[in-house]
Amino acid sequence: MTRIGSVMTPIGVKALLLGSGELGKEVAIELQRYGVEVVACDRYANAPAMQVAHRSYVVNMLDGDALRAIIEKERPDHIIPEVEAIATGTLKELEAEGYNVTPTANAAWLTMNREGIRRLAAETLGLPTSPYRFAETVEEYEAAVAEIGLPCVVKPIMSSSGHGQSVVKTPDDVTRGWTIAQEGGRAGAGRVIVEGFVDFDYEITLLTVRSSAGTQFCEPIGHIQVDGDYRQSWQPQPMSATALEQAREIARKVTDALGGYGIFGVELFVKGDKVIFSEVSPRPHDTGMVTMISQDLSEFGLHARALLGLPVPGIRFYGPSASRAVVVEGDTNMVDFDNLDKVLEEEGVQMRIFGKPEVKGHRRMAVILATDETVDKAREKAERAYRKLNVTCRNRE
Repeated sequence: MTRIGSVMTPIGVKALLLGSGELGKEVAIELQRYGVEVVACDRYANAPAMQVAHRSYVVNMLDGDALRAIIEKERPDHIIPEVEAIATGTLKELEAEGYNVTPTANAAWLTMNREGIRRLAAETLGLPTSPYRFAETVEEYEAAVAEIGLPCVVKPIMSSSGHGQSVVKTPDDVTRGWTIAQEGGRAGAGRVIVEGFVDFDYEITLLTVRSSAGTQFCEPIGHIQVDGDYRQSWQPQPMSATALEQAREIARKVTDALGGYGIFGVELFVKGDKVIFSEVSPRPHDTGMVTMISQDLSEFGLHARALLGLPVPGIRFYGPSASRAVVVEGDTNMVDFDNLDKVLEEEGVQMRIFGKPEVKGHRRMAVILATDETVDKAREKAERAYRKLNVTCRNRE
């Protein structure tokens, strides 16, 4: 029997978010719907989830000692990693001491490191993946590129949202690919993965939720990425019954191997009826923001419900839906979102502004959501709303 006592009391339930961006913010809100006390951590102040949490800490989450100090002070019932750049070794130690890590500390450790999850999928589970090699030095990297062949994809083994990722198409791109990977990794320079380029018709995110009621799947999500970073997503992605069955089988095998309760974003390549495993995140996925308008329980609601030990007996899908990320470029802490009355003038359009405190370079700052009779119409509606939005970066305050 699952019990939740009065919030902010000794009998209440406390959750500690490690990562407080837009995805963490939605998880915080969903947890608070169940009366959970939420503590938010991130590497910078005023992160989105901090703006709705009961308390917050600014901390380098790769610093195991600093992370442990906060956890031992707060003694949360649930530790919820929401980003990859975390001292996962410390999480494994804390879990062994009795702390509850979502979905498990081992899942966080394996998926933070692309090497761990790729070896689990390809070598332990025998799932179909692209050909790959790992490289520690520039010499090993050049040898890996030569062995895999061109074109190939180069990624830091520790990164997310496309940071440090590039496509090496010609010999002239090889040095540039190494440099991008070394400068873009979330945990700094280091080991990279070189992947063979996969010929695919489309790629999907299959949100998979493990709860006390078993495993459930959301409708497949199609998406468009630019430099490895999501820009558009839609649900459902049309696919054959055979491909969908394969996708669910792969997702079930991977998530069963990782274990624990919560939502997993399983990324897959699809070519006809053939499905190839790409990556998995043991947390809500950015492409899954479309579920804030497409389902009765968004990916964030599913994550909160499952990690609290509550059952997810089913997921009600409302119909064709789409999302359009709002990426802002500049160097400012003063961003204006204007013409919102026009953005939201059509029925079936919603918007979320994340509340991130600043932009340096380019940053996802909001998302537009839309529903319609078909996926194409939903995507067109989201794009129309996006084109009406005026974003201005003012001089720093």
